Amino acid sequence: MAQIDCIIEDDRWNALDLEALADCAVEATLTHLDLSPEAFEIALLACSDSRIAALNADFRAKATATNVLSWPSEDRAAPEDGGAPERPAKGPSDGPPEELGDIAIAWETCEKEAMKAGRPLPDHTTHLIIHAVLHLLGYDHERDRDATLMERIEVEILGKMGLPDPYDI
Repeated sequence: MAQIDCIIEDDRWNALDLEALADCAVEATLTHLDLSPEAFEIALLACSDSRIAALNADFRAKATATNVLSWPSEDRAAPEDGGAPERPAKGPSDGPPEELGDIAIAWETCEKEAMKAGRPLPDHTTHLIIHAVLHLLGYDHERDRDATLMERIEVEILGKMGLPDPYDI
């Protein structure tokens, strides 16, 4: 299992058993991509909208709340639209786990999005963690084919977990 340092800053996240959700989402994502979960570590900050808005302002110059942010430990993005990102080393090593990066997730925005979509909050949170882990691995949705690739992978992972396609509106 991946090493996840879960920092719960907003106590509302405790109601979801976020650590267990994160463990499942991260493991499913890494396994789907044929990466060994125990070879990696991620820090996850579970916070409020006000905290994520401050982080968004500091790091993206956007002073608004968002659902999830990610900070990859290194840039793995594919140079061509729709291409596969650079893969981290596959498999466990004798040394410490490789740091993939950090994720922050905001309670209020996630809760509002789940309610609006008519989806259970744990399912939506799982999707957002998968989404963020893919960002840590170099996937993105700024360009059309990149977005198509990332969404397809998200849907495949969620399907293997028995969760519905979040893009099927």
